[in-house]
Amino acid sequence: MEAISLNNITKTFGQTTAVRSFDLTVPRGALYGLIGPNGAGKTTIIRMILAILFPDSGELSVFGHSSIEADRHRIGYLPEERGVYRKMRVGEFLTFMARLKGMNDADIRRLVPEWLDRAELPNITKKRCEELSKGMQQKIQFITAVMHKPDILILDEPFSGLDPVNQRLFRDLVLEERRRGATILFSTHIMAHAEQLCDHIVMVHQGNKVLDGTPVEILQTSDSRRILFEPLEPSADVEKLKNTPGVRDVVRENASWEITLSENADPAEVIPALAAAVVPAHIQIRRPTLEDIFVSIVTGKDDDPAGLRTALRGENGEVE
Repeated sequence: MEAISLNNITKTFGQTTAVRSFDLTVPRGALYGLIGPNGAGKTTIIRMILAILFPDSGELSVFGHSSIEADRHRIGYLPEERGVYRKMRVGEFLTFMARLKGMNDADIRRLVPEWLDRAELPNITKKRCEELSKGMQQKIQFITAVMHKPDILILDEPFSGLDPVNQRLFRDLVLEERRRGATILFSTHIMAHAEQLCDHIVMVHQGNKVLDGTPVEILQTSDSRRILFEPLEPSADVEKLKNTPGVRDVVRENASWEITLSENADPAEVIPALAAAVVPAHIQIRRPTLEDIFVSIVTGKDDDPAGLRTALRGENGEVE
């Protein structure tokens, strides 16, 4: 039985269609990524799964039931909007949230310090939540989502706002939950996170599903149009590369050049011609990333006139 199933779901807000005829099937024990830029419809999909919002049409089930009311304690949820009870002390807050999930006090007393250690937050039970940094508060909220060992864990932009060290810690904790047997669905607009973590990816753009498959399937079906070329001599004449038949564009990348091929060019023919034009120190086909594939799908081209790549990386690269 699937853990989550959406069939032909549509959700509108006034004249705006946030999610359109959307299908999603998440098997038990899977780790699925729901990816796309901010505003794509990811959070709306998650809120419908959690019965915070209700679809205008279509069918939705969790654990085979059309309502999650009887199974809420089996679900852990980290919302995109971070929030803790700021005046409460950390230990009191975690205890309160655990009780809401149906945990008994004996397990809570044992698991609160254990989880704080795992999240690299030792000895803070007496601190008020408002004394913590935003990143620390985010860790506390993550603990509330996982401490009761949910069967389904839903994470909405879990890495947003974290520095690289804490992003790695979060990835490790998410993978631990997956090994425990939890079904995990997380949304992100940063493609690299999905590529590193997920065994299945669903791409969303303007409320539409544009791609659905494993990372390997998605990457294998894409035809690479780029070659990374490092000349043996740094002062080599790049015009010779630009004038090679089959080359559409040449862009400098550190000590190398990224060469984009024309649509009908055959890499097996172009690569020897490039090597004949300029002696290479290194030459390789550059496989497309999920970001490349997504941009190509939604724009219909390889370039990025709307700045979509920036949106898919966060405003400042990996950390928003």
